[in-house]
Amino acid sequence: MSLRVAVAAPFIQHGSRRLEENEFVVALSLDRDWFSPDQAKRLIDIATEEGLLDRTDDGLAVAFEPGEVTIPEEFDPDEDLLRKRSAFERVLDSLVAEGMEKHEAVGAINTLQGELGLTIEAAAVVYARREGIDVDDLAPVAREAVFDTEGDC
Repeated sequence: MSLRVAVAAPFIQHGSRRLEENEFVVALSLDRDWFSPDQAKRLIDIATEEGLLDRTDDGLAVAFEPGEVTIPEEFDPDEDLLRKRSAFERVLDSLVAEGMEKHEAVGAINTLQGELGLTIEAAAVVYARREGIDVDDLAPVAREAVFDTEGDC
């Protein structure tokens, strides 16, 4: 997942699991020239929302093992990383990261959605759980999507 790669890069570069926010921003904007400083700050917000980063009193802490992430030499993150992703997109990324083909996962989720009459977000969470993938952090987001949809009826 490219968001995980972009987040891991500054920690790998510094050989640390904790960085000050300005170190993270400098690593992404000046050292790697992947984002502007404002975009790097936006990336912090998104990564925090998605549970990849934790804000602490002394800066940022990575919430996964950055050493397990490989940064391809030609890696150039897309600006799409800077937009908030839906629960469906996040679950789909988790499924793909576990080795599932994206088109197969989408098809299975769509089938489940039709069978159970769920929102796409809820169907994605149910499917991932059935596949043994931990997406518990996304269950509340999917649940909220269900309640938002009920109000539209």
